[in-house]
Amino acid sequence: QVQLVESGGGLVQPGGFVRLSCAASGSIFSIYVMGWHRQAPGKQRELVAGITSGDSTNYADSVKGRFTISRDNAKNTVYLQMNSLKPEDTAVYYCNMGVITAAGARDYWGKGTLVTVSS
Repeated sequence: QVQLVESGGGLVQPGGFVRLSCAASGSIFSIYVMGWHRQAPGKQRELVAGITSGDSTNYADSVKGRFTISRDNAKNTVYLQMNSLKPEDTAVYYCNMGVITAAGARDYWGKGTLVTVSS
């Protein structure tokens, strides 16, 4: 059983910053991809950023230059540094990891952490 736990959400003012963390626990052989998605009220979930085991990254156009994804393989943790936040960044942020265990490879999701950008 693999569990992902996010932390770091909250209320932040426009122009501010916040750092999200997501740690995986369980019987993990390796994690080949990590990512962050978000879902705003009334909208579909969308990919925000992803990072591979080789540290290749990709970002949604709406966050390029403002958000940075990184990973700590020793801690099975992925981070999302979010700068210059805008009200439209308000959403529940979910981390997602492609994990290899003894049972094989599958995707896992966290329960989400709410980020509210408002003055």
